[in-house]
Amino acid sequence: MVYFKALFYYNYIGDTMKILCVGHSAYDITTPLDAFPIENTKNRVHERIECGGGPAGNAAYLLAKWGLDVYFAGIVGNDLYGKRIRDEFRKVGVNTDYLQLSDEHITTTSHIIANRSNGSRTILTYRPSDMKMTDIDIDINPDIILIDGQEYEMSKKLIEQYPDAVVIIDAGRDRKEVKDLCYMADYIVCSKDFMELVSGTSIRDQESLEKAFNTLENEFNTNIIVTLEAEGCAYKNNGEIIVVPSVRVKAIDSTGAGDIFHGAFVYGIASNWSLEKTLRYANVAGAMSVTRIGGRNSIFSKEEMDEVFNEIK
Repeated sequence: MVYFKALFYYNYIGDTMKILCVGHSAYDITTPLDAFPIENTKNRVHERIECGGGPAGNAAYLLAKWGLDVYFAGIVGNDLYGKRIRDEFRKVGVNTDYLQLSDEHITTTSHIIANRSNGSRTILTYRPSDMKMTDIDIDINPDIILIDGQEYEMSKKLIEQYPDAVVIIDAGRDRKEVKDLCYMADYIVCSKDFMELVSGTSIRDQESLEKAFNTLENEFNTNIIVTLEAEGCAYKNNGEIIVVPSVRVKAIDSTGAGDIFHGAFVYGIASNWSLEKTLRYANVAGAMSVTRIGGRNSIFSKEEMDEVFNEIK
């Protein structure tokens, strides 16, 4: 199994291990409200939270904040928001040598309404349809590559260029490019929506979950993990589907929770933890993030995470 290859090959952590996150980075502007606004009304707001966002971008930020040697490859505009994203990365130690600042495109922006009453978020994202990285050479030898499917050509090139790297894909959407990259991944960490759409099975109970799992395993022949939102996540161990429950919290903003889960998952793999511990830790990181507003603002420090994790395990 690929899983054993990954754990056997990586038995160290720290500045000797290089992690490359490839994909989407955006600038998030979040407006917290106590209830979703009524259509065709004017509303005075009293808060505005801004920070970088995007699946691969948020994961890179978390991993650097937690002390790992992280590189980010993606594209933003050579504008105010793009430079803020670059500076935000650098502040926590993300290497931005492969972050391209484009003069031809504006930075992807996401306008987010966070409903504090139930923790839901509604996101409006603008990204130019032709915005993608230009071909560049990566002059590091990454040990782990995390991709989110946004930069298909670059991700494919890097996976082929570094066959010994452990490849983890954040499979959030049922797009052809994402599915193509899944065939090349050692770990597919997918959303419940992705699993249901690709498998053609609505997940309602243990039986339907097993059916969906088997379909994805047969299709991609690799390790599958599915996130189940507030219910936690699930994986297969010796043929048995194991559901790893999440922790119960009062949610005020779920923005970035999945990205933070994926970042924490990569941290666990890099730390050579067991898959069970990795998933329990990622569950806690994702759950705790919804108690704060703003994607990157809700990434707890490693010390805070360890304290919470040790209290509940």
